[in-house]
Amino acid sequence: MPVIYIDDQPYEVAAHHNLLHACLGLGFDIPYFCWHPALGSVGACRQCAVKVFRDEHDRRGQIVMSCMTPVRDGLRLTIDDPDVRRFRATIIEWLMVNHPHDCPVCDEGGHCHLQDMTVMTGHNYRRHRFAKRTHRNQDLGPHIHHEMNRCIQCYRCVRFYHDYAGGKDLNVFGAHHHVYFGRHESGALESEFAGNLVEVCPTGVFTDKPARRYYARKWDLQSAPSVCGQCGVGCNVLFNERYGKLVRVDNRYHYEINGYFLCDRGRFGHDFVNGEERIRRPLARESRGASLRETSADDALSRATQAVAGRRVIGIGSPRASLEANFALRELVGADSFYLGLSDAEFKSANLSLALLRELPTASLHEIETADAALVLGEDLLTTAPRMALALRQLARRQPTAESIVACPVPEWNDQAVRELVQQQKGSLFSATPGPTKLDEDAAAVYYGELDEIAGLGLAVAAAVDQPSAETDSLATQIATALRNAKRAVIVSGGNEAVMQAAAAVVRALRRAGRDAALCLTQPEGDTLGLAMLGGRALSEVVRDGAECVIVLENDLFARLPEADATAFLERTKTLIVLDHSITRTTARADVVLPAATIAESTGTFVNYEGRAQRCFSAFAPQPDVRESWRWLDALRSSLFWPTFDDVCRAMAQAVPAFAKAPDAAPSAAFRQIGNKIPRQSPRFSGRTAITAQLNVSEPKPPDDPDSPLAFSMEGSREQPPPALIARYWAPGWNSVQALNKFQQEIGGPLRGGDPGVRLIEPEAKP
Repeated sequence: MPVIYIDDQPYEVAAHHNLLHACLGLGFDIPYFCWHPALGSVGACRQCAVKVFRDEHDRRGQIVMSCMTPVRDGLRLTIDDPDVRRFRATIIEWLMVNHPHDCPVCDEGGHCHLQDMTVMTGHNYRRHRFAKRTHRNQDLGPHIHHEMNRCIQCYRCVRFYHDYAGGKDLNVFGAHHHVYFGRHESGALESEFAGNLVEVCPTGVFTDKPARRYYARKWDLQSAPSVCGQCGVGCNVLFNERYGKLVRVDNRYHYEINGYFLCDRGRFGHDFVNGEERIRRPLARESRGASLRETSADDALSRATQAVAGRRVIGIGSPRASLEANFALRELVGADSFYLGLSDAEFKSANLSLALLRELPTASLHEIETADAALVLGEDLLTTAPRMALALRQLARRQPTAESIVACPVPEWNDQAVRELVQQQKGSLFSATPGPTKLDEDAAAVYYGELDEIAGLGLAVAAAVDQPSAETDSLATQIATALRNAKRAVIVSGGNEAVMQAAAAVVRALRRAGRDAALCLTQPEGDTLGLAMLGGRALSEVVRDGAECVIVLENDLFARLPEADATAFLERTKTLIVLDHSITRTTARADVVLPAATIAESTGTFVNYEGRAQRCFSAFAPQPDVRESWRWLDALRSSLFWPTFDDVCRAMAQAVPAFAKAPDAAPSAAFRQIGNKIPRQSPRFSGRTAITAQLNVSEPKPPDDPDSPLAFSMEGSREQPPPALIARYWAPGWNSVQALNKFQQEIGGPLRGGDPGVRLIEPEAKP
């Protein structure tokens, strides 16, 4: 490894990095704006200046931009030279000339990268006495608020939106200091990843519009690590709460899964937590035909317990409920009376996915991004797994980049030079779908057909891999050749059994040929694969079997069964008990409704598409009559078995061998740092006395949390917690999300201590 000298001290660094990346990775603080670990360097902001010397005898040196300077062995530099500090202070002053003095009212205030860098450079006084340049803001839709006057022209927004994510409707207009970042006209941003502009932008130009309804500074948010349940990818998120409301959802970095970016469904798809359809009090009806009315928790439990006693009870699980909740229901009703709560198609697909993943290796999103070729069979990924689609787009961008820089050596981090070199080349990404998708423009070849035709194409590709042919005209041969030539290939599918079997056939053929190949099967909901691992009967059998008493766990039968079948089944059911957090057509027919906590108010385990068990933690305690589903189900038993979450998780691990490692997904509730819990609140958190001032002028005692090592308080350990317990990214001098650099083993690499979660599925076939 090259050795560089910073202020005459030697440091080993990676050869393929630029100086900024290397210095930040060593723990040095250098201000920057335009550079981003996932986007590379363009040298637009001139803020990351350092002084480089020719050799140990050179005392004058030369100021260079560290983000555009490659690392080389023996390079000498200084970060804190007086000339460099003056240069950086001048640059920040220029950038701030037209910036409005609106930090006290800016949504970004308190976690603004521009604020951090202004303080870091020492700029504290503005000499500009003239009128500021002003822009007209645009309406960019329901998710993104636009305030163009705060822009410092770092170009991050368009580089992410246009170049990285493939969006077409946001660009840069104008020239010199009259540049404008926005759409050609006002209108909702069309990209499925537009919400990332909130975190990519280092200032307050693009901010979270839904969060503006609950205006709060970052340090006044109570936060907890969690998992997105909007699809089966399992992206890591941070839920942020204030005054009993879920205020915003931020990306939680996971090297193997979502990295720096989320899809908009994961970022903005949790409005149901605060929604008007929430069920916050138990409901019961006196008799069949009577209306549901609010009742006490004790009365609702008494009614439900009487209904369960001495009857044949069946339980219907849910792929949007945690593993622990589904396991608690199975324990209550018995394994033979537990139904998975999936439609017939979902049931068959989930069980086939489980069988195939136990046979063949799968790939994380990071492994997809760094693969050399990919084939998508039958899936419109921007609908079923958007973050996986973004990973495949990076594969399509990266492969020609890697090939081009071999012939013409250009550092991969030099983003603009690489784009000039690659031009419109496309990587070995192939797509076969029933109709056009947005991913098609990144594919080298596209095929449209019915699902059985797509399955036939997959089988033809497998045959062509097994027996290479001189024929080059057919699409199957073209795809097979690209896959065979790849060092690592991924085959993506899901949903349809025949298409999934064809995808598996391609992977088997590639592995027989000695190639490193992986199978990625999408799952529709957060715990679909985990539900299949738990095991249970098909929901369609419910219609045939019937029961006196039915317990439905966080599910709507009308979304899983044909309406006639669901209606007939519920009419034959004498007592229907539903646990859910929101009103559905099923809750409307229930005899007893028990209000369940949402994912933002719960601790639980979810299993993603690759079989990785991950833990979510409650960002705030639910209201008194709202409980986690497993707690309601435990209360329906003859005696309480599981006082805490760890108890039910351990019981599940012992009862179901597939979940033996599930307790290792995160530290237990007994975990402590220096004898303390991990605070959900920042040290600057301001009290909540005013919210209950009409009841008591004293601030109420924070709720206890026996289910996790996190505390509903600002008090606790201030050490960097294990990755699974990171509730926010903050470091001295780094209030913005860029503080993430301080939590990684290396910039852009895994978190210190390893990424959260544990893989539960290991394929039987060895590479």
